[in-house]
Amino acid sequence: MSGAPLSGPESPATGVSAELAAHVPQLLEAVRSLGSGLELHSTLDRICEIAAALTGARYAAIGVVDEDGDGLADFVYHGLGEETARSIGRLPDGRKGLLGALIRDPEPVRLVDLTEDSRSCGFPADHPPMRGFLGLPIRVQGQIFGNLYLTEKRGSEPFNDHDLDMARVLAIEAGIAVGNARLYEAAKQRERWIDGSVAVTTALLSGGDADDALQVVAEQARRLSGSAAGIVLLPADEGGLEIVAVASDRPSHMLGAVIPPESEIVAELLGGQAVFVDDTADDLRMITQQVHEYGPTMMLPLQSDGRVLGALVTPRKCGERPFTRTERTLAVQFASQAALALMMAEAQRDRERLAVYEDRDRIARDLHDLVIQRLFATGMMLESAQSRPVVPEVRDGVGKAVDELDVIIQEIRTAIFALQQGPAEVPSGLRTRVLHEINTAAVPLGLKPSHRFVGPVDALVGDLTGKNLIAALREALSDAFRHAEASRIDVVVDATATLPDGRPGVRLTVADDGVGIPEGGRRSGLKNLQRRAESLGGDSRHGPGIGAGGGGTTVVWQAPY
Repeated sequence: MSGAPLSGPESPATGVSAELAAHVPQLLEAVRSLGSGLELHSTLDRICEIAAALTGARYAAIGVVDEDGDGLADFVYHGLGEETARSIGRLPDGRKGLLGALIRDPEPVRLVDLTEDSRSCGFPADHPPMRGFLGLPIRVQGQIFGNLYLTEKRGSEPFNDHDLDMARVLAIEAGIAVGNARLYEAAKQRERWIDGSVAVTTALLSGGDADDALQVVAEQARRLSGSAAGIVLLPADEGGLEIVAVASDRPSHMLGAVIPPESEIVAELLGGQAVFVDDTADDLRMITQQVHEYGPTMMLPLQSDGRVLGALVTPRKCGERPFTRTERTLAVQFASQAALALMMAEAQRDRERLAVYEDRDRIARDLHDLVIQRLFATGMMLESAQSRPVVPEVRDGVGKAVDELDVIIQEIRTAIFALQQGPAEVPSGLRTRVLHEINTAAVPLGLKPSHRFVGPVDALVGDLTGKNLIAALREALSDAFRHAEASRIDVVVDATATLPDGRPGVRLTVADDGVGIPEGGRRSGLKNLQRRAESLGGDSRHGPGIGAGGGGTTVVWQAPY
């Protein structure tokens, strides 16, 4: 039977039913309790608990209507054990049955046996039996927020007029409490997104490693959106979008994957359009296998000033609720802020790179015009002295000094060539890129690391692994320059290595005879190496170096081809 404005005997003085009047103190205490908290989900939990206590219901629930008004975005329940809830599985979506009818027609409904109602669609397996039912809407500032459901009154009695009156009063107070909680939640949510944008901007403009900064973007996007992963994509050389940063609870093999340019979603993202998907498994536009393990997903262009720098993807797990309109708006704003910070960081790096090149040119000119010329003049003087009658031992010593000066002049010319070489001139082969990194590092290190290649490096090692190996080598040489105080550094690239799981791979070893890694010292470089290796299915470790008694550090980085 549908709910109607029925009531019991009224007090002649107040017009309030005697049964309701007797429960006014209990109702006032419930209202006071509702106003004591501001967190939305805990407020909904309290409403369910209080409603069950006031009406004697065994089970209570609140279904939060989604933004489109045709289903439930959330479902909070009371009285159902965790084990039972797990065995039931997926929560109701409110698109059919009695719950759907209450959404379409938000009026009180009171039933003696809901299983006999024509609108009922039955229960899933393992669901406890329910017969008596009382449902009514909760309004927040005149708008339907959701519905309160009560079932199975204790004693197997049907819900009466008194229960309906109590539930109505509680629903009104619940609307006020929910309104306050939603305002508080919205303010906190915006504050979190603003803090996340600040963290991203700081990371991008700090002048650190660009890959680390993109990782911060992915981690903040994942945390703020409540997603299973945060993914940053940048335009790939061959077209499409390449995954360059992944933040996830579980190891991901997506890093380096390229979404092809023929993907409809790639075209939309590069065109500056955000894409929102409620379930990636059902969306025919998804052409890559990786996305099918996720559910609701936001795909946002990293766009600023009409320029699209890449994309940001935040997928939730399968079966989780879709993103709300507010979450989508905040995420789009976050992506725009991140894109602006990326552009500013790029401009900053260009200025720094220009300053470095100008400084390199000055150093190269000084080495050529001053140092080499003076060394050459000194060598000429020594050769002149050598031609005069002198003691044979002196003549031999002068000859050795001249030969040493020739070697020094050759090394300085090599350093000048390395200083004048721009990034566009770096050869593409892995072997030559390794040599370029070693030569480039020789200037700040004050020594040239030795090197050795094992196996057909260029033929076996793929582009993605090679790119990450070069970054790992650069990181290891940078750490040696900053911390090691080494007099010797050995670099070995072995393309015949076998990984612990039996797969063939490439192993990079950088060993020095410096001071080693101090206790409590910074290990961000080692963490970067580990993260790069794990993203490819490899690993990284460090141990004693090649100095006396194991002094110094040996870093081993390995990954499959």
